[in-house]
Amino acid sequence: MRARIFEMRLLAAGLAALWAATSLLVLVGYRPGGPADLLVGVALLVPVGISAVALRWPPAPRGQMTYRIIASLAVGTGLILLPSLAGVWRQITDRGLQTLLPSPEAAYPWALAILGTSLFAALGPTRLLLAPGARRRTRLTASLGAGLAVALITSTLVASVAVGNDLALAGRPAGTSRFGPTDPKELPPRCDAPIAVGSTAQLEMVLGGTVDGHSIGGALIRGARTGADFSWTSEVASVKALGLAGAALVGTQGWLREPGGSWQRVPGTQVEGESLDVAVLGVGLDTTARAAAEDLGFDYLEGADSRHCRLAIDGDTFRRAFPQVRWLAGDADLHRWRGELDYWIFGDAELGRADGWIAGEGFTLQPGAIQGRLEASLTATSRGSPITIVPPAP
Repeated sequence: MRARIFEMRLLAAGLAALWAATSLLVLVGYRPGGPADLLVGVALLVPVGISAVALRWPPAPRGQMTYRIIASLAVGTGLILLPSLAGVWRQITDRGLQTLLPSPEAAYPWALAILGTSLFAALGPTRLLLAPGARRRTRLTASLGAGLAVALITSTLVASVAVGNDLALAGRPAGTSRFGPTDPKELPPRCDAPIAVGSTAQLEMVLGGTVDGHSIGGALIRGARTGADFSWTSEVASVKALGLAGAALVGTQGWLREPGGSWQRVPGTQVEGESLDVAVLGVGLDTTARAAAEDLGFDYLEGADSRHCRLAIDGDTFRRAFPQVRWLAGDADLHRWRGELDYWIFGDAELGRADGWIAGEGFTLQPGAIQGRLEASLTATSRGSPITIVPPAP
């Protein structure tokens, strides 16, 4: 029994450490500018206290099955809390929206973590408070009731403070944004005005495709660029390719990795077209093409003002602007395909986002198909921030 109680204390200590890390991160880094920035971090100290209760009065499971269920509850709660903690870290370090609960989908993992922590912590104290001869069903009912009550109160407190702080920020200009300047006086240039890419950028691109409404796969690319040097890796899963891919350029030396293969040294000129935002600007958004661009007005992306523009493109232009589409289309002839390329210009006259799509004959991708569609969405954020490009490991 003593060994099991010790193990329960270890699990409680782990939950307390995760909640303490979450609260500390929010206390130190969560600064969207609302009136209750610090109070949000203080509210997240409540689950730390709940975990400390389990550390002081841990559950005392008697049967092997009961022990496994309670241990699984604690471990599962930790596994739910870890991604939420990582999400808060990314929000703060990426200088993006610092909204802890932007939607019900983002809020429910926090609610589940609070519920799991509360149920785990309620098992020990209720056992001590009830009479020694209380039936197991009575103890279980009391523990569930106490855990649900504590979880409801804690979730309501945390949600009220976090959402209230976010609502207080409505209408205020953001202090910083990973997409660009937030000063409302810095108006983005017109769609046909000269634009550039940032001196540096954090890059992300999502590729996808369908044939007759059925997915043919996709890819997620993440990387960075400094001047002409860049490096990115991708996870590819499509009917034509599967595996990890990547490309890099440092000086005149290039590296390329196709799905299912390994990194290969190649001449720098062979990977210049893989530069993501530079390729989109140079191929799809040259001055001639943007002369007929449609101005769709201003958009507000994570606190930064931008001008939303659109132009028509053909399949060959799409392939040159997004050469990674080869993982979905292979060598298919796309010259008769047609689509659109949306792009967003920010107050620094730099490209921060580009979304493109083309559609055409599905039989060029799959025999007997009627309609095909390929899509790409690119973001270039944290432009101008210090970034170091490291060559890929062989």
